[in-house]
Parts: sequence; C-alpha cells; structure tokens
Amino acid sequence: MSFLDTRHKKKSFTLTTLLLSGLLLLLFYIGLTYLDPPIENGIAVNFGTMDFGSGEVQPKEQIKSEPREVISEPVEQVQPVQPQESVAEEAPVEKVLTSNDEESIKIKQQQEAKRKADEAAEKAKAEAERIAKEKRDAEEKQRQEQEAKKNKIDALIGGIGKSDGTATGSEGNDNKPGDKGQPDGDPYATSYYGAPGTGSGGGAGGYGLNGRSLQSKDVVQQNCNEEGRVVVRIVVDRNGRVIDAQPGVKGTTNNAQCLLDPAKKTALTYRWNLDSNAPSQQIGFVVINFKLGQ
Repeated sequence: MSFLDTRHKKKSFTLTTLLLSGLLLLLFYIGLTYLDPPIENGIAVNFGTMDFGSGEVQPKEQIKSEPREVISEPVEQVQPVQPQESVAEEAPVEKVLTSNDEESIKIKQQQEAKRKADEAAEKAKAEAERIAKEKRDAEEKQRQEQEAKKNKIDALIGGIGKSDGTATGSEGNDNKPGDKGQPDGDPYATSYYGAPGTGSGGGAGGYGLNGRSLQSKDVVQQNCNEEGRVVVRIVVDRNGRVIDAQPGVKGTTNNAQCLLDPAKKTALTYRWNLDSNAPSQQIGFVVINFKLGQ
C-alpha cells in the first residue's frame, strides 16, 4: 500500500489494529447489562359522580342531584360621561378698520380671545373623549370578568347536576352530602382521585381495599442484611384470601431479590374479612418495610 511505505508506518498500523481489536473484544464480553424496570400498576378508583361526598353508604348507581340556585353578584352600572359640548362663541362683528389705533387694538384683542377660547374648547373635548374611552374600557373589562365568573359557576353547576340517577346514599370523606368519586370507578376502591400514595397506613384503607378489614397476617423474615420498602400488589377474593402477589411495584425502594421473596410470602399470609358483595378479585397493595437485622 502507498500509505505504508515505511517500516515505522507499517509497525504503527499493526499496533493500532491490534489495540482496536482487543478493545472491541473487551467491550463485547464485559459490556454494560440492562435491567428492565419493574412493571407499574395503578389502584382502582372509587365509584362516584361528584367532586365531594361524605358518609359510609356506597351507592351502587348514580344518585340524583338537584342544581343549586346561584345568585350572581350585581354588576355595577357605570354611566358613561357625556362629553361636554363646547359652545362656540359668536364671532365678533368685524368693524371697519379706521386709522384710529385704539379701535384696531381692540379688534386684535377680540380675535386673540376667540382663538384662546377655541383652543380651550378643543382641549376640553379631547379630555372628555379620553375619559369616556377609559370608562368604556373599564366597563368592558368588568363585563368580561363577570362573564368569566358566570361561566365558571355554570360549569360547576353543570358538573354537579349531570347525575340523573335515582339511587340514594352518601359516601365520601368530606363534610358535604354526595357520592364522591368517578362514574367509571369501583365502589370498593378507596382512592377518589388518581392513584393513591405508597404510605403504609394501618387501617383497611391503607391497603386500597375499601369495605374490607384485615383479620390476620404473618411476617416472613429476610435472609440477607438489607433494608428498604417493598410494595406488593395483591389480589384478594371474596373470602379475604390473597390469591396473587406481585412484589416490587411502584413505590418500592429496594428491589433486592432477597427482599422481594419474603415480601411476597408475607403478603400471601394476609387475611381479610369475608364479603359476599365484594368483587371476585379485588386489587390492593401491601407495604412491607425491612430494616437491618430484621
């Protein structure tokens, strides 16, 4: 080859080829590995038709809501200021100029006074128009604000009154009557908006199983010295038994296998009360916290 015309170039080419080949082989055998993240799953959302509610009775159908009478705030009527009409002064009758200096000076004074009066009238008219424009702008802004407020109230009323069901009952955690939740939700779900957090509350609501109470549970110890939180997605049947458990879902802080296995075994020991009205498979979660030495 023409570019390998010297002994040094041939030696350099050979060394470079060997180094690159060794580097490629090294990257091929000890390259970085890719771990799939754990599958994220959500929590069922409670059934309801309003943005608020209270009580313990969960309606099975949409309840009838009556629209509320909304008293809109009175709009203050601002009377536009009528521009003052300037009264043009009568033009002075020009007198025949004579050689009398006193009469000529008087005529000039009258003309100057008329000019100043016209300028003052023009200024007053422009000021009146400016004030009227500011009043109109203020009225338009106030009208737009009132219209926006009215539209917001109408939208709220429309959201409250859109339920045409005939069922009765009230359920939610607010101090207002109504069936809190979403129309496409689950009557047994405990979350009213979106997915709940990953807190480890001790009540039945902390497990995402509304209407169920925990009866018993056991704890399976870890076989390694690790710590962290493991969230387990569980499926509970009508008898209150956990028929499926998937550890390591969203909210888990340590995905070590030596923690996932005992977390799954612990979740399978949980028992809830029997409920014949519950779904055949009710989805919830169990949060298990591992500490060093436990």
